[in-house]
Amino acid sequence: MTDYTRPLLLGYVVKHLLMTDGELADIKVQLEEFARVEGYAMGTIYVEDNSSSPAAFEALIEAVNRYEVTTVIIPSRLHFAALAVTHDVKDTFERTTGARVVVGSTSP
Repeated sequence: MTDYTRPLLLGYVVKHLLMTDGELADIKVQLEEFARVEGYAMGTIYVEDNSSSPAAFEALIEAVNRYEVTTVIIPSRLHFAALAVTHDVKDTFERTTGARVVVGSTSP
């Protein structure tokens, strides 16, 4: 059940070729736990598949703009780095959407 009194957090994960469904599920749990600990309501976690790239990223941008989301969570910077080798996607995303990108970790 989503607590709508908390700020909405959206997630983004690139599912690489060697990632199993179990590993993807574990990453989603990690992101959801981060949201809970940090006081967010976890919304959709957009999963990028190599065969449809960058469809999930584009959907993420649309959702950030539609719902005025201020924070997006990724498991590591590599999940944005996989989108482009020539520029810093994180910085471009933050400038374009106004949402900040955080790396989700519940460990200190």
